[in-house]
Amino acid sequence: MADQHPDPSGNTEAFRAFAHSPESSAAEPPSRLPLIVGIAVVVVVLAALVGWLAFD
Repeated sequence: MADQHPDPSGNTEAFRAFAHSPESSAAEPPSRLPLIVGIAVVVVVLAALVGWLAFD
């Protein structure tokens, strides 16, 4: 019984074509904007808390 879906790692030429495909190498890094916004919100909340405790 033959395998209907051959493993690309079993064939060197197929694996090289898979590894060098433009889909796998063109991935963009994730955006850092949510991280920066989250840190800014935490800093503002902490500053407000420190100010509230200092003047209370």
